[in-house]
Amino acid sequence: MEKVVTNKHEAGTAGKAVIVYDSCYGNTEKIATSMGEAIAGGTRVVRAAEAHPSDLKSVEVLIVGSPTQGFRATKPVQEFIKSIPEGALKGIAVAAFDTRMPADDVGKGLRFIMKVGGYAAPRVADELKKKGGTLAGLPEGFFVKGKEGPLKEGELERAATWAESIIKKGK
Repeated sequence: MEKVVTNKHEAGTAGKAVIVYDSCYGNTEKIATSMGEAIAGGTRVVRAAEAHPSDLKSVEVLIVGSPTQGFRATKPVQEFIKSIPEGALKGIAVAAFDTRMPADDVGKGLRFIMKVGGYAAPRVADELKKKGGTLAGLPEGFFVKGKEGPLKEGELERAATWAESIIKKGK
């Protein structure tokens, strides 16, 4: 489902931004929506399964987010990125985020596996750069309580602040 968010700032202040995300339990969707509301200006928030490379025409900033599943982005996010032609993101500021469990909330064994395996956002950022995008900020992780959430307190506000910083860097 695509959402066009225009409520926080004056229309046009964010430039043309698109947030593409996938969500398994609703947490990543909440993060993406919070980002869209923070940067507004007609920002489009689109589920990855419904996104298409043609959505990126005239875009200045592309933010892609996914839950971390098996140390990677979900299949819809991977397929969306794969569908973007080589070089199509040239001149576009890109950023990536994921939702994840904090390493401090799990046992030593899983913490070690998480450290070795990593998270979705850095991999997504690397793929967006390979497609020609210019990284507008470091990949970011937002925290959930347990596998299914809910989001940890303060994460929606942190996501909004992070997205605003990406927009400022992407201009």
